This record gives sequence, C-alpha cells and structure tokens, in this order.
Amino acid sequence: MGTNPVTRKCPVCNAEMPGPLAEWPALPFCSQKCKTIDLGRWLGERYRMPSGGRTESTESPSDSEE
Repeated sequence: MGTNPVTRKCPVCNAEMPGPLAEWPALPFCSQKCKTIDLGRWLGERYRMPSGGRTESTESPSDSEE
C-alpha cells in the first residue's frame, strides 16, 4: 500500500490543501473567506439543484388507474 498523501482542493478558489485534515478548520474550504463566499453563492441562488427533467402532474395516481 502506498503512503501518498491525499491532495484536496478548495471548491471555491482551487487552492491545494496539503497536510492533515486538522490543519484545515474550514474544511472543505481552505479558509473562512472561501467558506463565506460559498455561503453567499447559496444565499444568492447561484447554485441550483437539478430538476431531473420531471414535470409536476395534476393527475393523481388513483385517477390514472380507472
């Protein structure tokens, strides 16, 4: 088994984050600044969950069985 360290990157600024997890208190971000930027993106609705291509139907399942 190899002892290669896992290289992590900050999802906001792409900075490499070497070393043990304990050295990164804002994980998965490299800093509190990147953590705050990410929160702002969520609150500003820049991130969206995929809709999955489904559309809502007004027909109930029991109506279609008749």
